[in-house]
Amino acid sequence: MKAKATGFFRTEKVDGVWWLIDPDGHFFISKGVNHVSFQGDYSPALGYSPYNRNVQAKYGSEEKWAEATAKRLKSWGFNTIGAWSSSSLFRLMPYTLILNMGARAGADWLKGTFPDVFSPKFRQVLEDIAAKECAPRRNDQLLFGYFTDNELRWGPDWRSPRHLLDDYLLSFPPESHGKKALLDFFRKRYLTIEGFNKAWGLNLPDWESLLKLSGLPNAPTEAAEKQRLADRLDFLRIIAREYFRTCYDAIRKHDPNHLVLGVRFAGYAPRPIVEEMAQYVDVVSFNWYGFEPPVKLLSDLHQITGKPVMITEFSFKAMDSGLPNTRGAGQPVPTQKDRAENFERFVTALMKLPYCVGYHWFQWSDQPAQGRFDGENSNYGLVKENDEPWESLTETMTKVNGKVESIHIGK
Repeated sequence: MKAKATGFFRTEKVDGVWWLIDPDGHFFISKGVNHVSFQGDYSPALGYSPYNRNVQAKYGSEEKWAEATAKRLKSWGFNTIGAWSSSSLFRLMPYTLILNMGARAGADWLKGTFPDVFSPKFRQVLEDIAAKECAPRRNDQLLFGYFTDNELRWGPDWRSPRHLLDDYLLSFPPESHGKKALLDFFRKRYLTIEGFNKAWGLNLPDWESLLKLSGLPNAPTEAAEKQRLADRLDFLRIIAREYFRTCYDAIRKHDPNHLVLGVRFAGYAPRPIVEEMAQYVDVVSFNWYGFEPPVKLLSDLHQITGKPVMITEFSFKAMDSGLPNTRGAGQPVPTQKDRAENFERFVTALMKLPYCVGYHWFQWSDQPAQGRFDGENSNYGLVKENDEPWESLTETMTKVNGKVESIHIGK
């Protein structure tokens, strides 16, 4: 199956089915693995990375490791190097690059903090990233595309119960551009402080006192609570528009050729965010650790944006691995056979969706039993700490990866 060759990866809808098109014009489903890393996961408790120690001894150099690893990935039916992977692989297979634009400008996906997207500093950070990371790659035919960030917090979730409006209102300094943007939003909406007070159930003497607010009392009425929520969602829309537009513009200034793959939503995606994102991404990326694909969520993402969708993190971990599996997303299954069966069921169901163009497994090697930087200690790997494969899993992956194009086209 062939389409127009442009020299770069792109997307196309053919007979009602979405596909990626590779640089030569061949139809392509992105079958990827995240964190294919020579360094592996560093364990603070150990003071080193067990995987890295083992592969240093086994291969002698990162170059030899990369060649062997790319060969193994291809033999198991994978065709894409996912996020957080070693650059030594980038000359050997199609690859993605995660730019961490928001993260380098102050976001923290673990803590859930969000950057001031209205500040000149934010724009400068994005410009610097794009000039350094995107400009040298603008003609690289093996580059599949860019993720702008990973699992930013867009509202109340497991990291914080607050909306982003509340963060801007209560945590940003009065002189910040983000707080001034919020004040401008309120001024345009309510015109006077009296109008704002009435809507929000507050009693502030003037707009300046809003800038200095450090706490927010509960809404005194149901009407005030509803109005607060409406304002939170509308300001969230403004934040999202600024974030996605600024990221897209910075990338496109330095690289007009490669796909923008989205922000790797962490299992949820508020509608205002998705609507504002639509014109600034080529593919919607979504991370999910359930046992079945979230079909309704993925369908909504596609319908709202009109863009194809990828699952950019999913995994299954087993208790027969000898690892604790107490930290990290997803519920553990009993055995490696269960891991393999869940992979087959998940990917088969996913690739029946006409708007889905890929899936990226998390991750290449198992995490240390003693925990990595965030404490995760799970059996996510295709290979163990000693670089030996989990054979029942990789054998099933080889079989499934070899037939997903037929599943996707409905044969």
